[in-house]
Amino acid sequence: MAARSSAGDAALRRAAEQWLLWDKNPKTSAIVKQLVAEGNAAELQKYFGSRMEFGTAGLRAAMGPGISHMNDLTIIQTTQGFCRYLEKNFSDLKKRGVVIGFDARAHLSSGGSSKRFARLAANAFISQGIPVYLFSDITPTPFVPYTVTHLKLCAGIMVTASHNPKQDNGYKVYWENGAQIISPHDKGISQAIEENQEPWPQAWDDKLIDSSLLLHDPYATVNKEYFKDIQKQCFHRNINKETNLKFVHTSVHGVGHKFVQLAFKAFDLSPPFAVPEQKDPDPEFPTVKYPNPEEGKGVLTLSFALAEKDGAKIILANDPDADRLAVAEKQESGEWKVFSGNELGALLGWWIFTCWKNNNRDTCAIKDVYMLSSTVSSKILRAIALKEGFHFEETLTGFKWMGNRAKQLMDQGKAVLFAFEEAIGYMCCPAVLDKDGVSAAVITAEMASFLATRNLSLSQQLKAVYDEYGFHITKASYFICHDPKVIQQLFDNLRNFDGKNTYPKSCGRFKVSGIRDLTTGYDSSQPDQKAILPTSKNSQMITFTFANGGVATMRTSGTEPKIKYYSELCAPPGNSDVERLKKELDELVNALEKHFFQPEKNNLQRKTDTCFGYQYSSNSSSTSQVKKPFLHF
Repeated sequence: MAARSSAGDAALRRAAEQWLLWDKNPKTSAIVKQLVAEGNAAELQKYFGSRMEFGTAGLRAAMGPGISHMNDLTIIQTTQGFCRYLEKNFSDLKKRGVVIGFDARAHLSSGGSSKRFARLAANAFISQGIPVYLFSDITPTPFVPYTVTHLKLCAGIMVTASHNPKQDNGYKVYWENGAQIISPHDKGISQAIEENQEPWPQAWDDKLIDSSLLLHDPYATVNKEYFKDIQKQCFHRNINKETNLKFVHTSVHGVGHKFVQLAFKAFDLSPPFAVPEQKDPDPEFPTVKYPNPEEGKGVLTLSFALAEKDGAKIILANDPDADRLAVAEKQESGEWKVFSGNELGALLGWWIFTCWKNNNRDTCAIKDVYMLSSTVSSKILRAIALKEGFHFEETLTGFKWMGNRAKQLMDQGKAVLFAFEEAIGYMCCPAVLDKDGVSAAVITAEMASFLATRNLSLSQQLKAVYDEYGFHITKASYFICHDPKVIQQLFDNLRNFDGKNTYPKSCGRFKVSGIRDLTTGYDSSQPDQKAILPTSKNSQMITFTFANGGVATMRTSGTEPKIKYYSELCAPPGNSDVERLKKELDELVNALEKHFFQPEKNNLQRKTDTCFGYQYSSNSSSTSQVKKPFLHF
C-alpha cells in the first residue's frame, strides 16, 4: 500500500511539473508551485487526480489550477482539441468559422473569467486561420446557438456555468445545426483534447486577435436579428400596448436584464420593473445563496418585495445565463405561487398551440405540427396533442436531445412549435434550438396580458388546461450521494431484485406494470423488449410504470452528486378529485423512497429543502411549498 501511495504521489508530482512547464497564468502556476514545494499530496490530488471529462454538456467545474478545474490552460487545451476535431469534420471551416459567447463569471484567486476564457478560445481558432465571431460583451446563452444557425457557422462555444455556484465555470458546445452536441461528437472531441495538450506557439498571446481580420463581432447584428425573429411569436401587440398588468424581472446578477428589457420593447410591452440589487452582472452573486431560480422562493425574496411595492402581479426570473425562466404570480389570497417547470410548460404549450391554431386556418397543416418534452417531464403536451391532433414526442433528458430532434423534424418540413423540460427550460421559438429564457419571459408576459383581458390569472388558466386535458400531477425530488459505488449498487439491486436480471414486480402496494431501463436498453413494453430511446451505459436511468397509471423515473445527474426521481399521475378530463390523486401520488413516492432508494441503508442524504411540492394548480390560491435552496454542483 505504501509503495502504491508513493507511486501515486510521484505521478501527481510529474503531472504538476508538466503543468508548470505549460501554464503561463501567474496566479494558477503560483498555487501549483507552492503545493509542489510543500509536497501537499492531498491538494495535488484534488487538482491533478483526474482530468475534467468532456461530455455532451461540454465542461463544467470549479475555476482553479490543474487538469480537474477550469482555467486558462485547460481552456487552451480544450479549444485546441475542439479545433482539430472541427477541421476533420468541416472542409470549409476556414470559410465559415465559429461563434464564441461568454457570461459575467470571474474568479479573482485564479485569474479566471468567462471573458478571458472566451478570448483564449478565440485565439486558438484564429491562430489556425479560422474566423471567429466573438461577442464583444456578455450575452445570454441562447444567442450562441442562434448565431450558429443565423450565420451558418460550423460550431459555437458558450463560456458559462449557468446557475452553478460562483466558483464554477463551463464550456458549452453547439454543432452546425444550432443544437448542443450529442454522441459521438463528445467522444471525438475528448480524444482530440488528449492529443493536443501542449499549447500551440501563440496560445497565450490573446492580444493578437484584436488586430486580426479573422475576428468579427456579431453583437450588433445578432441583437437586431434575434429580436426581429422572436417577434414572429408576438400575436397580440394591441393588447400588449394597452395592458395594465405589471411585471417584475430579475436576472439574478446575470446577463438577462438588458435583453429581457429589449424583448419587452420588441413586443410593445411596458418594460418590467427590474430588481435593482440584482439587475447588474456580479460574479459574487451577493444577494442569493445559490443563483438558481429553479429553487423557488429563496431566490425570489427581493422580487416579491419589489412586486409588492410597485403593484406587480407577475415575477419573471432568469438564471444567470438567461436560458431558463421561473415565474411567480400573486394569488387572490395575497400569497405568491411559484410555478413549477411542468406547470409553466403546460401553460406555454397551451398558449403557443392556441396562437398557432388561431393563425392557421388550414386544417390539414396540423398533421405537420410537433411538440417535444424530455422523458422526465410532465406528459401534459401528449394529452393536448391527442385531443388537438398534433404530434408529441419525448426525448432523453436535456435540451441537447430536444434541440437535435427538433432540427431533424424541421429539416423534414415539420413545424416544431414548442419544447420544454421540467427544469424550467423552454424552447418557444424555432430560431433557437435550445432553451431560451429571454423569449420565454416575453411570451409568458404576452400570455398573461391576454388572459388579463378575460379576467383570468395564469393559475386559473392552468386549472382550465387541466380541466380540459386531464390533471397531470407531478412530484420530483432527489437524494444526495457522494459515493459512486453506492449509486451503482443501488441501481444494480433494482436490476437483480429477486434474483439475477429481475426487476421489481411491485413497490409496496403498487404493482409494477412496465419497466424501461435506458442504461441497459431494456423496455418491457416493446415486442422485442428493446428501448426505442437512445441508451447510455455511462448514466443510470430506470422508469417504472405502475398499474394505477403512475410513472416514476429514477436517474443520476450528469453534473451533480444526486439521484433524482420524477413521478407523475395523470387523470382523464373530468376527473376533478385532485385531493385523491395527490394522496395516491404521495403514497407512491413514499413507497418509491422506502423500497427502491432505501435511504437509511444506503446512507443517502434527503432533500429536506424541497423547493416545489406538488406541480399542479387546482385553484387560484394554491401555492408551491418552498423552503431553503440546496447547492447545485
